[in-house]
Amino acid sequence: MVLALRYLSGACGRVRGGLPGGFAAAYRPAPGRPWPLCQGGRRASTRSFDVVIIGGGIVGLASARALILRHPALSIGVLEKEKDLAVHQTGRNSGVIHSGIYYKPESLKAKLCVQGAALIYEYCNQKGISYKQCGKLIVAVEQEEIPRLQALYERGQQNGVQGLRLIQQEDIKKKEPYCRGLMAIDCPYTGIVDYRQVALSFAQDFQEAGGVVMTSFEVKDIEMAKESPSGSKDGMKYPIVIRNPKGEEVQCQYVVTCAGLYSDRISELSGCNPDPQIVPFRGDYLLLKPEKCYLVKGNIYPVPDSRFPFLGVHFTPRMDGSIWLGPNAVLAFKREGYKPFDFSARDVMDVIIKSGLIKLVFQNFSYGVNEMYKACFLSATVKHLQKFIPEITTSDILRGPAGVRAQALDRDGNLVEDFVFDGGVGDTGNRILHVRNAPSPAATSSLAISGMIADEVQQRFKL
Repeated sequence: MVLALRYLSGACGRVRGGLPGGFAAAYRPAPGRPWPLCQGGRRASTRSFDVVIIGGGIVGLASARALILRHPALSIGVLEKEKDLAVHQTGRNSGVIHSGIYYKPESLKAKLCVQGAALIYEYCNQKGISYKQCGKLIVAVEQEEIPRLQALYERGQQNGVQGLRLIQQEDIKKKEPYCRGLMAIDCPYTGIVDYRQVALSFAQDFQEAGGVVMTSFEVKDIEMAKESPSGSKDGMKYPIVIRNPKGEEVQCQYVVTCAGLYSDRISELSGCNPDPQIVPFRGDYLLLKPEKCYLVKGNIYPVPDSRFPFLGVHFTPRMDGSIWLGPNAVLAFKREGYKPFDFSARDVMDVIIKSGLIKLVFQNFSYGVNEMYKACFLSATVKHLQKFIPEITTSDILRGPAGVRAQALDRDGNLVEDFVFDGGVGDTGNRILHVRNAPSPAATSSLAISGMIADEVQQRFKL
């Protein structure tokens, strides 16, 4: 069983802080060994913990940090299957600090995103992590989109998003000189950041507080200890045994899983409910050539269509000054399938047999065909981009990176829109808390999610 939490121009706006350029390299461990981030952590040979977090992405690391800061006397470990941390969804997303405008009022997504954005900005300021609060325009380019735009504005107001305003064509031009549109929502609180850098900072905080991060530990089995070694009380004190394919074991009292694309399989592995199933969607980005980056200052998004499950192709500035265009949303034939022809027979069969994908396809057939067409033909994507910035041509763009989104899907083919957290029953299930669905904006919401997880762990496990 494989584990991971995925995730994924200088004129853009204000820049804050900055970590040394060698930050990521400085915190890369030798394969199979705990990350040597500080001198105060537990010994590398330690294999028993009070709490283990499975998954070394931004949600797992934020949760580990929150737990050890709240319970410094507990021994807490993080298990990550890769040799490095935060390399999937966390390291392959657009890097946007979302404001919280899109999500259903009173939903966990809405509440945690608004709280999380404020916490991310505060954390970056405290740690000297660079970010740009460059804002976002959600632009209506057709008359029929204006009612949806106005409804979205009202939703943002309900969610408590800061600084929202509806602007007309002349103000759109002031914000984005090359963008055309009839009306837009100006979201000045939206920003961008390198979320992998943020996640590595969480890891540093965690280990400085005494936590242990074990990389290259792929979880193969989770079960209750059958018996204690002669003369050992570990089996009674640490009743859960977690094994990797090499037969190495970690014992603990409680488990929190933040396994991203593998959250359903890890839940099933622990004897808990495998539903909702995870369906992987690949998002391919295009890159605007450097000489054309002047065309975009901040984030430019289309008005979302509630009939379809994703936000649509948008313009996203990056911390390095580049501009990403996209992503599309196509079914990935492998849970870590970042290339169009990556394929896993098991992953495909799971999607077809266990999830409600077939129903989803029939419900959104035209949308799916259109996304596949745009993935194959750059000209189709460019035609869509030209609705917003007519100056862009096919010769101005290059194919860029891709990410895979872990999307929970119910048996009826409905996308699970909100965050899902659950546990199980029985000896093992009662000692586990699963983060089952944490798609975008989970990176933005990570600090708020971690606080909620810490609360739930404390209440559920009586820490």
